[in-house]
Amino acid sequence: MAAPSPHDRSRKDDDEDDPVEQMISRTGCAELHYAVQECMAEHQDWRTCKSQVQTFKDCMMNFQIARKEQLMKQQQPTSTQSAPS
Repeated sequence: MAAPSPHDRSRKDDDEDDPVEQMISRTGCAELHYAVQECMAEHQDWRTCKSQVQTFKDCMMNFQIARKEQLMKQQQPTSTQSAPS
């Protein structure tokens, strides 16, 4: 019997409690992450998965940019607040 592949990250029931899985799910990029994992499990070589990796990277970058913009808007003082004296 062959040992399981270290690249086999197929989704299992116990992944529901995995904080990394939860974080990726919140980004909206989970399906792209799974595509990278499936490609790696199938090919055992990240170089064959470059397009999947790039697509996942682009998704994560877009999420980070949007999150940064959201945080910047929250930190901006509103005109209704008065400055401390």
